[in-house]
Amino acid sequence: MILSSILSDGMVLQRNEKVGIWGKAAAGQAIQIRFNEKKYDAFADSAGDWRIDLDETEPGGPFEMVISAGSEASVIRNILVGDVWVLGGQSNMELPVRRTLDLLADEVKDVQLPWIRQFSMPISYNFHAPQSELPGGGWIAATSEDVLNFSAAGFFFAKEIYEKHQVPIGLILTAVGGTPIEAWISEGSLRRIGGYEDVLEQCKDDQYVIAAKAADEERGNTWYVRLNNADLGLKEGWYSESWNTADWQDFELPGSWTGGELEHVRGSVWFRKEIDLPKSMTEGNACLKLGTVIDADDTYVNGVCIGNTGYRYPPRRYSIPAGLLKPGKNTIAVRVISTHNTGAFVKDMPYRLLACGQELDLIGVWKYRVGAITEAMQQQTFFHYKPSGVYNGMISPLRDYRIKGALWYQGESNTDHPAGYSKLFEVLVADWRGQWGVGDFPFIYTQLANLGEEGDPQTNWAELREEQRKGLQIPGTAMAVTIDIGEYNDLHPQDKKTVGQRLALGALRLAYGENDLIFSGPMFKEMELTGDGVRLRFDHTGSGLVAKGGGVLKGFAVCGPEDVFVPAQAVISGDTVLVMHDLIKQPVHVRYAWANNPAQANLYNREGLPASPFSTGHLK
Repeated sequence: MILSSILSDGMVLQRNEKVGIWGKAAAGQAIQIRFNEKKYDAFADSAGDWRIDLDETEPGGPFEMVISAGSEASVIRNILVGDVWVLGGQSNMELPVRRTLDLLADEVKDVQLPWIRQFSMPISYNFHAPQSELPGGGWIAATSEDVLNFSAAGFFFAKEIYEKHQVPIGLILTAVGGTPIEAWISEGSLRRIGGYEDVLEQCKDDQYVIAAKAADEERGNTWYVRLNNADLGLKEGWYSESWNTADWQDFELPGSWTGGELEHVRGSVWFRKEIDLPKSMTEGNACLKLGTVIDADDTYVNGVCIGNTGYRYPPRRYSIPAGLLKPGKNTIAVRVISTHNTGAFVKDMPYRLLACGQELDLIGVWKYRVGAITEAMQQQTFFHYKPSGVYNGMISPLRDYRIKGALWYQGESNTDHPAGYSKLFEVLVADWRGQWGVGDFPFIYTQLANLGEEGDPQTNWAELREEQRKGLQIPGTAMAVTIDIGEYNDLHPQDKKTVGQRLALGALRLAYGENDLIFSGPMFKEMELTGDGVRLRFDHTGSGLVAKGGGVLKGFAVCGPEDVFVPAQAVISGDTVLVMHDLIKQPVHVRYAWANNPAQANLYNREGLPASPFSTGHLK
């Protein structure tokens, strides 16, 4: 007898629904399930497939389930019955709690919430057909160390729901970093949209996929072999505890290679710094916080490698074993590898050594020397980014597992081409709802956070946010606005607590019947021309509109017939906003928070929820 890996110890079953249990056995074999003091019987069909629908069950647990096929029996233990939510999207949904500890360590310290569970789908894609079998995975509970492996946004969402309704919460994490929305949509839907036919056919060629992956692996291995063989720092041991850096050059850390002699270096650059430590900082474990490094790094303390990271996004947080640090002189050496980007120690990140309740700032002058210069590494082919692949491999196998609703955090990988995202999102929601076949379940999603330098003229993220806002036209959806909780220098902002709480507001309204709850910030509804100004009306004003922090309302721009937007004056008037500009006597359209990082935007409702960015007119 074979069971899906999601039907395993610690699982959460959807309450108050006829939940299906399924598997494979010998053709015609009798199957019996004993669960919650009831017995259920069925027979496997000619292909060995069987399914039994359990009676509706009230929330609670833990329960035990015994599944018998002839003389063979499987026991599933520690089952809870509650609400099951799918977590879909890319890296900001996938981001684990352990990556948020700089900000949220106290929030997850000593967590003991065993009625919150998570099942993590292994990355899997298929380009031939929707799959029915899961490739693995298991359930964990939000206790002790395991909570660090939860989706951070998912955990704080579940915590909010659980604390309010006291029902078990099951999370199914099916998110993959870097994936565009097309990867999560069915092939049939993409063919109806059009424009994906060539890549869909190409990926059906197994030999092409195998050859491309093999070529990627060989090319990457060859690149690193060449780099390592050429790296003078590895040959001579520049990571050693002592090394004469008199002929090395100075580098102000943090900083970018841009604008200096290192700007076009692809290869390795070594950085060293000597620090003096008091005895009180050397008597236990320590942690080196090394900000974020572009692209990769190997980091040494006193000649010992304490950690390495192979790509640009994870924060470098390296543990230093007890006994490695010593009173007096210590050395930190960092080998930075630039594969294809211009290197950098990203600014406004923590660069410090923490030990025994004390810390040492590492910002300032370091010494550097180029280890090796190579050609840029050619980008590999990420097949899990290709259209329909993860839909077939990671969504389709879940179709028999009954759920309450879905959360979605994605869009970063579509910002290069924002136009049309709203149509793709509409198709995705229809695909997912159609697959589960349980009606228009709640679909709650996150609008992209702020990112980039304030004043950056690029607006592709603003355009994608507008496409996301249009998704609210789909019945049964809610959107969490996050333009106020991002980090300008990090694609993966750590404040996933606020994200989870705002997603939970949408769920409480749509799935838990809290109809009087203010679950959203102001959403643009309509505009009215008034003389030489524009009056804007909003939904979700709550108990009133406010300029957060008081003072002047910011973030609005207006255009006339020439379609050139300029910053505008804006004032709150009751539940409306009046927008005007002295030199524009015939206003045509208004935009709000129209920037990749709309840092100045400050329109909120009194409940503390930010207004969504919007444009009243067409996008160029």
